[in-house]
Amino acid sequence: MAAAIERLLAEIAESEDPIEELRSLRTAVTATPLSGLRESLSAAQLGVIFSLLNTNDKEQIEVCVEILGRVLQVLDPTHLAQNCKAELQSGLHHPDDSVKVLALTQIGRVVSHAEGITEVLNSPEILRDVIQCIGAERIGIAKEAIAALSKLSNTKTGLDALFRSDLLKELKDVMAISDVIRYRVYELVVEVSSVSPVSLGYCANSSFISQLLDELTGEDVLVRVTAIEMVTSLAQSQHGRQYLSQQGIMDKISNMIIAADSDPFSSFYLPGLVKFFGNLAIMDSPQQVCESYPAFLNIVFAMAMNPDPTQTPVALDTLGLLGSTVEGKQVLHKTGEQFKTALKRMSQLAGDGATDLRVRSLEAIAQLLTLPVEQQTDDLLLLTESWFSSLSSQPMEMIRNISTQPFPELHCCALRIFTAIACQGWAQRLMMSTPGFAEWVVDRSVGKGKEAKDCKFELVGALLSSSSTRQIFGAQNYLKLKTYLEEGPYYVSAVSSVTTEGAD
Repeated sequence: MAAAIERLLAEIAESEDPIEELRSLRTAVTATPLSGLRESLSAAQLGVIFSLLNTNDKEQIEVCVEILGRVLQVLDPTHLAQNCKAELQSGLHHPDDSVKVLALTQIGRVVSHAEGITEVLNSPEILRDVIQCIGAERIGIAKEAIAALSKLSNTKTGLDALFRSDLLKELKDVMAISDVIRYRVYELVVEVSSVSPVSLGYCANSSFISQLLDELTGEDVLVRVTAIEMVTSLAQSQHGRQYLSQQGIMDKISNMIIAADSDPFSSFYLPGLVKFFGNLAIMDSPQQVCESYPAFLNIVFAMAMNPDPTQTPVALDTLGLLGSTVEGKQVLHKTGEQFKTALKRMSQLAGDGATDLRVRSLEAIAQLLTLPVEQQTDDLLLLTESWFSSLSSQPMEMIRNISTQPFPELHCCALRIFTAIACQGWAQRLMMSTPGFAEWVVDRSVGKGKEAKDCKFELVGALLSSSSTRQIFGAQNYLKLKTYLEEGPYYVSAVSSVTTEGAD
């Protein structure tokens, strides 16, 4: 195959209209294993393909991009930087977006290596062009540019190049193009800041982060919404959270929640504020966050009861997220009637809300009721049992009825609630006292499709994970469950049939 590729490259170099040979070369490089390409091709041989990108012929460009995309990935990044630097930079100015994306992808590979960074820094105009690509009309180009610069920033050399040289001014100039482009730069800054305290320091010292934080209380509501999303991303790392705390951002966001009552546009950004604290609670401590910022939990309960469909979903997600941890369950329990009222609202939405709200309610209920064997205590088991009982007068029937409805997402969500409680003794006793439940669990005719079969399989696995199942379900049912598990989720029993001639 190597000989065939070399022959095709030679033919392409001599042809005035090489589209047929290019198609053949595309087939050849696609069929050749990457190891084979690595052994048989060098950057020098690819010059002819790069040169053929200089055309208005769409198909020729497309085929060349496919060939180069396949071949360049096997070349050593440093070798690529040394031999194809001019071609890659030329690609950044190409009128066809696919060529720009190809060039940015390869530059991203180059700057992922120390030697590659050195080569690129010898030609700083390449990085200027990459920064300019953040301002491209097509988001796909901007994303590749952000990814390449983010990889560059993984080293001190790269950080110095981006934040302590003329490139910093280039970055700020691009940022000034529009609101949309400014937030692309923020996306890069947040990505870089998340790597380490050192990289965050570079971004902070360049004033990008303080500028982002100022936008939390800006005049433009939509800009504020995006700023909250960015700050939430920044809070994903421990050093990011520590920095935000030192800057007083948690208090600032809490005050924004408190002031939201008097802002007619708060419905736009309130869900983002709630997501911020929800993520913070899970990453740090639900109890600490809820006690330090009581406005957070109060607004979550208020949003759960709010008939506005833009407010309810994030409240349901947040309650489920909080209740997925033992500490979060205890925090919710301490709120007493507030949580009981919210739980009844979840139950009501699960039964007759819009499909999206039904799914979210069921998912939140499943999270609230989840209690793995290793976390079980008598008090926590009493808690989950009381929450399940408060869903309705007949909670088992309620969830079972939802599982029989002809909507795959509702069927699976209902099964996940049974899975959540399956390893808890009180739930197993309730299952066994529900007529036909044990037979329904192992009935493979219930639920069609891969996801439904997977969910049923998880339910069976959850039942068998508990040491009390054998005693509560009895030996015969226990054996059926074990057989189901051993046969796997997609088992189909063989059914023999006899066809009679003349039968209907």
